[in-house]
Amino acid sequence: MDQHSGSQAVFNGIKVADFSWVSVGPRTTEYLAEYGATVVRIESATHYDALRMAAPYSQNKPGINSSCLYARFNVNKYGATLNLNHPKGVEVAHRFVKWADIVVESFTPGVMKRWGLSYEELVKIRPDIIMLSTSLHGNYGPSAQSPGFGIHLTSLAGFTHLVGWADRPPIPIFGAYTDAIAPRFQIVSLVAALNYRRRTGKGQYIDSSQLETSLQLLSPLFLDYQVNRRTAARKGNRSDHAAPHGVFRCRGEDRWCAIAVSTDDEWKAFRKVLGDPGWANSPKFATFLGRKRNEDELETQVEEWTKKFTAEEVMKQLQEAGVPAGVVATGEDVYGDPQLFHREHFTKLSHPEMGAYPHERSAAILSDSPGRLNRPAPCLGEHNHYVYTKLLGMSEEEFSELLNEKTFE
Repeated sequence: MDQHSGSQAVFNGIKVADFSWVSVGPRTTEYLAEYGATVVRIESATHYDALRMAAPYSQNKPGINSSCLYARFNVNKYGATLNLNHPKGVEVAHRFVKWADIVVESFTPGVMKRWGLSYEELVKIRPDIIMLSTSLHGNYGPSAQSPGFGIHLTSLAGFTHLVGWADRPPIPIFGAYTDAIAPRFQIVSLVAALNYRRRTGKGQYIDSSQLETSLQLLSPLFLDYQVNRRTAARKGNRSDHAAPHGVFRCRGEDRWCAIAVSTDDEWKAFRKVLGDPGWANSPKFATFLGRKRNEDELETQVEEWTKKFTAEEVMKQLQEAGVPAGVVATGEDVYGDPQLFHREHFTKLSHPEMGAYPHERSAAILSDSPGRLNRPAPCLGEHNHYVYTKLLGMSEEEFSELLNEKTFE
């Protein structure tokens, strides 16, 4: 069951014991798994990853092995179960630590320590171990013990305050937005730690605050407040630097096109595409400031034009004229995108319970050390025998004994 037989994947030979759950941790280790690392997802059979019961489900049938979200973030990984509350559970976990190069966990700070699996304990087992702990607020501070998920953190970080119309309440962003940010910082941190260990022989501990990683995307707004005491506010789809700037209804049911006109040259090109109508020549639209002052009327006039065409036609006409525009794509549009098809962005995998399904590969294609999608996300405990007997080196007798003692539940 070699993961990347004959491959030159960049993380070949790296072994990861992944105790994390839900999204941020598994998304981080997914990068490692796709590029050659041997990653073992370690869950409890009685308190399994909550993401296993998250919709949508394959064929709309709920089940612990049919969540499309779980499948998305756990490709190429082995699945093992272990009860860390069992008298022998922590002893088995120590064997994972001895085997691994990297240990990842995403529990509320203090949980791993109570199990005897803190970094201070892990280095006694493997001195050069690299450990990543990822949590909402980091491992110390007045909010460190606050539990929660990315949907809560998205608001705490300030994103929700910015989404919606100026005269209406804020609108939550779809999904746990911060869960898509933190893994990018964490995989870079792990690569840096691996490089440091290669040069020095020393491992290290990485304390990742998902709040602090997410704030990086709002840095300009924080700087504006620090310097000008100006607080960013909701403005719908509008921009301080473009007009028109928004999504406009097109021909067809629920079809839209995003348009952004930032410069006078783009405005001239935009008018030309529209046939230079009389309203566009009004003095109130002659300058950028005029277009901003009369933005409601401007948007009404623009949508009267876009409604005559399909979203694709609007995009094509404007793009050919050098005006930024893009179809507001549905999931069906994205899956059928010829550009993504040409680059083989979606790869078919065959899952024991979900059957054949499309899986996204990483957006980065490394020319000399490519990533591969070889195996779907594991069913709960699917690889227990292989993991414990082949990777950890247990005898068949010991494996059977621990299995009968319910250590793997």
